[in-house]
Amino acid sequence: MSTATIAPQTLTAKDFATDQEVRWCPGCGDYSILKQVQTIMPGLGIPKENIVIVSGIGCSSRFPYYMNTYGMHSIHGRATAIASGLKAVRPELSVWVVTGDGDGLSIGGNHTIHLLRRNFDINVMLFNNQIYGLTKGQYSPTSEENKVTKSTPFGSIDHPFNPLALALGADATFIARSMDRDPKHLQEMLKRSHAHKGASFLEIYQNCNIFNDGAFEVFTEKGSKLEETLMVEQGQPLIFGAQKNKGIRLDGLKPVVVELGGEYSAEDLWIHDEKDFYKAQILTRMFDDPRIEGHLPRPFGVFYQAFRPTYEDQLNFQTEDALAKKGPGDLDKLLAGRETWTIK
Repeated sequence: MSTATIAPQTLTAKDFATDQEVRWCPGCGDYSILKQVQTIMPGLGIPKENIVIVSGIGCSSRFPYYMNTYGMHSIHGRATAIASGLKAVRPELSVWVVTGDGDGLSIGGNHTIHLLRRNFDINVMLFNNQIYGLTKGQYSPTSEENKVTKSTPFGSIDHPFNPLALALGADATFIARSMDRDPKHLQEMLKRSHAHKGASFLEIYQNCNIFNDGAFEVFTEKGSKLEETLMVEQGQPLIFGAQKNKGIRLDGLKPVVVELGGEYSAEDLWIHDEKDFYKAQILTRMFDDPRIEGHLPRPFGVFYQAFRPTYEDQLNFQTEDALAKKGPGDLDKLLAGRETWTIK
């Protein structure tokens, strides 16, 4: 009998693609996101059979069909609940949730915040296109005020969700933002999400070119991107602008834009610290409408990262501790409970 060992299989992005026809509208931002996920997967060093993609309902939720891994196309808003149950019983799996701004923040909003507060080691990718695409263009929980859609012909009067502020309020241990049209940055954010031990929440700006084309154009187009986006990096000053001549400094707790080279230099600016919970809250609130004069740039990158025990680790520890102290349980005794009555 041979004692030779079999070398681990070297995977490529093509190994994570299926034979299914990708059925998104031509030009949809989902194509780019799918490409970046398939690109980074081989480098994670995880066997395909240990990766699970769980989605809800929406255009983004076709994702499991196009990933050559295990997956589940679940029900509307419940992907996070199903993924939580899976991670609880199979903690060794790498579980990824694919959801949209409608699926994850409307009918599924409650499930999303509870996954984050419980801190399951699950990666949530929220595709935000500020519209309901699958059902043909109704306004969503992230649509801007006064948005005219099929369901709001006179303009939406709803105040939109700020997804990262919501996630931080739910005590998520990792929050970040990227966009479909910046492949390199998106790949880095996906890797960072995976590397985090705990619940990661990655908001991805995704263009719906049919029902909400250009929603994030100011952040993606060459002529405006450098002036309107703030790419945050750990330990680096908050600098932006086409000439890298602008920065963000704190006036007390208020972020303000300053010009560099005169009164202010890089040493005077806000230095990004992913572990600073209070400054992370300020970053998430840099959410100004770019059409308003004097607005702040929109941040992208890892806003916040913290470490605390995951739900599944604590659950398994509790179970093992109970077995060690009390031995196997008695199902009949459990069902009977501590209070019983005899009916005559």
